[in-house]
Amino acid sequence: MLDIKLIRDQPDLVRQRLATRGAGDEQRISELLALDEKRRQLLLEVENLKAQRNRAAKEIGALMGQKKLAEAEARKVESRQIGDRIAELDRAVTEAEAARDALLARLPNLPHPDVTVGRSAADNPVVREWGAKPAFAFPPRSHVDLCSHLKLVDFERGAKLSGSGFLLYTGWGARLERALIQFLLDLHVHEHGYTEVSPPFIIGRDCMFGVGQFPKFEDQAYAVQEGLDASTLGKLYLLPTAEAPVANIHRGELLKESQLPISYCAYSPCFRAEAGAAGVGTRGMIRVHQFDKVELIKIATPEQGYAEHERMVGHAERVLQCLGLHYRVVQLCTGDMGFASAKTYDLEVWAPGQGGYLEVSSVSNCEDFQARRMNLRYKTEAGDNRFPHILNGSGTALARLFVALVETCQQADGSVTIPGPLQPYLRTDRITS
Repeated sequence: MLDIKLIRDQPDLVRQRLATRGAGDEQRISELLALDEKRRQLLLEVENLKAQRNRAAKEIGALMGQKKLAEAEARKVESRQIGDRIAELDRAVTEAEAARDALLARLPNLPHPDVTVGRSAADNPVVREWGAKPAFAFPPRSHVDLCSHLKLVDFERGAKLSGSGFLLYTGWGARLERALIQFLLDLHVHEHGYTEVSPPFIIGRDCMFGVGQFPKFEDQAYAVQEGLDASTLGKLYLLPTAEAPVANIHRGELLKESQLPISYCAYSPCFRAEAGAAGVGTRGMIRVHQFDKVELIKIATPEQGYAEHERMVGHAERVLQCLGLHYRVVQLCTGDMGFASAKTYDLEVWAPGQGGYLEVSSVSNCEDFQARRMNLRYKTEAGDNRFPHILNGSGTALARLFVALVETCQQADGSVTIPGPLQPYLRTDRITS
C-alpha cells in the first residue's frame, strides 16, 4: 500500500510514477486526496465539537454549583445535541476512511526510478545471458512428445481427474518433479543460507491482502468452502504462491533491526484460476492451474533492500547454472511489472522444443508496499519504528523448469540425460523409455 503521507505531500510525483505503468491509476489520485481531505475535515470538526462538549460539561458543573438548575439543564440539552452530532460525524469519518482505504488498496506500487519505462514485455531490456542455446543434430522434440514417449506426464488422465490445466505426473516424471523440489530446497538452505519453512497451503484473506493479491486479483483465486457451510466460502483460499503465507509470517509484528535481513524459503504447490487467461487448458505444461514452486522471501531494511534484491536474483540464477540451462535475465519495464513490485527481474530459460524462452523466476523488491498492508515494522537502533522492504522470488518455479530441462537434455533416441546435481536425488543419469 502506498504511503498516504507521500501522496499528500508529493501528489504530482506519485501521479508521474503511476502514469509510467500505463494503467491510468494516476487518474485516481485526485479522488483519493478528496476523500482524504474530507476525512481530515470531518475529524477536525469532531475535535472542535468535543472541545465544545468539554467546555459545556465544565459550565454545567459550575451552574449546578450555583444552583442555576434551569440554565444547567439547557446546557445539558445542548451537550446532548453536540454528542449526537459527534456520533453522526464519527460515522461519516468511518465511511470516508473506508472509501479512501479501499481506493488506496487498489493502487499499485510506484516503480523504482531506475525501471525502464515501457508498455509491455516487448520493452523489457535484457540484462545478461548465461550459457549458449543447445545445438542438436536432430529436430528437438517438445516436452509434450517427450513426456508422452517416456511416460513422465499423463495429460489425458490429469484432465480426467481435475479438468483442463491440471497434470498427472507418473513414474520417472513424478520422481523428477520431486527431485527438483528437493534439489532447490537443499541449494537455497545449504548454499544460500535461507531458513526453510513449510507453510499452510490454505490461507486467510489477510495473507492475500498483505501481499497485494486482494482485492485486485480476487477473481484469480480458488476460494475454499468448509463442507456444506456456504457462509465459510471466501474466508480461506488455496495459496497462489508460498509468497502469500511466508511474507505474512511476521504480519503485525515489530521486529528488531538486528534481526534483519530475514531469509525464508518454502516449497508449495500453487493454485491459480487465471480466469480468462489465454492458453490455460491447452495440452502441455506451460500454463496450468496447479504447479510446484520453491519461493524465496526476504525482509530487509530499506538500506539493505536493493543489495538483497541483486543477491536473490543471483540465488535464482544459480539454480539454472547448476542444471546447465541457457537463460537470460530481463528487467521488467514499468508496464509489465506486477501490482506490488517496485523493481522486478525475470529469469527466462531457453526451451528448445518451444523455440523460445520461458519465465521460471520473477524476483521483486516490493519496498515497503507489502509491509504497510500487513503492518509489519521494525525498530531501528535509534528507536524509530519503520516499515521494512519485503522481497520475493521464485527459486524456481515448476513445471516450466521441468519443461526446459527435459527439452534441453533430450537425446536423439528419445531419452533424457540427468544433470549431475540431480543424479543423487534420482539415482540415475538418464531416463529412458
